[in-house]
Amino acid sequence: MQVNISKKSVGILVAAFVAMGLVTTLVGIFQDEDATERVENKKKHDGHFRQRDNDRVEGVDEDSIDAEKGYNVSEALETDPYEELQSLIGLESVKEEVRTLANFAKVQKMRADKGLKNPNMSYHLVFTGSPGTGKTTVARIVARIYKDLGILKKGHLVETDRSGMIGQYVGQTAPKVNAMCDSALNGVLFIDEAYALTQKSGGQDYGDEAVATLLKRMEDDRDKLVVIVAGYTDEMKHFINTNPGLQSRFNRYINFPDYTPEELYKIFRMYLNKNEYTITKEAASYVQQRLEYVVAHKDRNFGNARYVRNVFEKAIQCQANRISTGRNLSEDQLTEITLADVKKAF
Repeated sequence: MQVNISKKSVGILVAAFVAMGLVTTLVGIFQDEDATERVENKKKHDGHFRQRDNDRVEGVDEDSIDAEKGYNVSEALETDPYEELQSLIGLESVKEEVRTLANFAKVQKMRADKGLKNPNMSYHLVFTGSPGTGKTTVARIVARIYKDLGILKKGHLVETDRSGMIGQYVGQTAPKVNAMCDSALNGVLFIDEAYALTQKSGGQDYGDEAVATLLKRMEDDRDKLVVIVAGYTDEMKHFINTNPGLQSRFNRYINFPDYTPEELYKIFRMYLNKNEYTITKEAASYVQQRLEYVVAHKDRNFGNARYVRNVFEKAIQCQANRISTGRNLSEDQLTEITLADVKKAF
């Protein structure tokens, strides 16, 4: 059977194949662009969180727990944790406690390498103190010190609280605690306001189940999981005393004192310098006076460094309102914080 194909038909077929090839090429280009965009977005995302971690090493707690997920993960940075500890504003007693802990762990490791006996040592910690005193920041540094000493392989920090560990219904709590511990393996699980785990919220409460599950995981994974619990001093002491298992595993306390007015002012100046702002002498004097007043009249809920951060953010917003209608603003005008700005901020 002979098939006659006209030149016109051949031309149509060739054109169709060419069109198909062009479409395939365009799809490939768009896919490559999408892939490139995803890579770039990931780089921006990763860079954003690295920058957030860098911002945290100044002795200021950040409200970083994801409200939807109930936790946040901070990967271990490659910078020197001992230098970062020393660079923190204030917290001298905390620095000394952490250095002592690190030195003891280092010597015990040296003894073990020589085949000498060592007493059983718990690396779990209780951080006590008011909000905004650097507990989360120091927990990240401790995790990295533990990695440096070979106690932990990764040295990352998983931050969570009651909402990330306790379920609303029967059968939800244990899986949530186990998932949280799994994510923290070879690193540190940091539980903020840990005393809330055993505070009854009315109705069916699963706090005791959360604590029991946590204690089991601390025992089962004792060589690759460190837990740091944190909160107000009195509440944390009561929390630890509610369970013999907590008492036996948490025997090292580090208290975080409130910042002095002078230290709070240094933190305020730190924010100015980091964000390239300046301040007039009158405004600086006013900030110092106001910080002395608020510290003298603070209550137990005073936010310490968080309070200063809020004042700074309000001050630069007030500055923006003041100069936003101007044109061709100079660098001095764009960076200077005035007395009027800080008065409104307080």
